[in-house]
Formats: sequence, C-alpha cells, structure tokens
Amino acid sequence: MIQSIARQSVVIKCNLQASIMMGNYEFYYAAGLAYKLTGNMATGILQPQQLIEEVNRMLADYMTDDVREQHLIRMLKDYEPDDKLDEQMRELFQEGQTEQRLWQE
Repeated sequence: MIQSIARQSVVIKCNLQASIMMGNYEFYYAAGLAYKLTGNMATGILQPQQLIEEVNRMLADYMTDDVREQHLIRMLKDYEPDDKLDEQMRELFQEGQTEQRLWQE
C-alpha cells in the first residue's frame, strides 16, 4: 500500500461526502485526523479494536459544522476494523495526527 493513496482516498471521500472506509490503512489515517480534530494526541499506537473504541469515545460529543469532518465521523462510526496492524498503518496514524494540509488532495 502506498501511504499517499490511503491519505488521498480519505481526503477525497470527505471532500465529496461520499463512500465508506475500505480498510485499515484508511482507518488509521482517519483515526489520526480524529485525534487532531478533537485536540487529542496519542502517546502510542493502539490495536485496531482498541483504536476504534477510543475514537468513538472521543467523537461521541464532538460537534462540527464542517461537512467534511461530519463525513469523516460517519465513516469512522460505521467502520469495523480487522485485526491487522503494520508499520504503514502506524505511520498513517501519525500523519493524520500531524496533518498540515487538511482536506487538500
């Protein structure tokens, strides 16, 4: 998986408010964005099931008028991760947390 493809896929889906998350690569980048948007910073990388639970907890009270953020939240809430976690997913998570070009393809 080329990391930039996972990032670009999430950005395009949020910009168009269309489609669903298709795998853990997209999920880990999107989860990193959720941390950034909610003002949280992870100290380590969680396993997929732990991460989705943490993300859902953080997003439970998060409100926004931005339609891209709303779509990101919908995608995350509907996603069921598998058990896979590799180095690229870790890097995508970090990239999401430190994203400087939010929503730019």
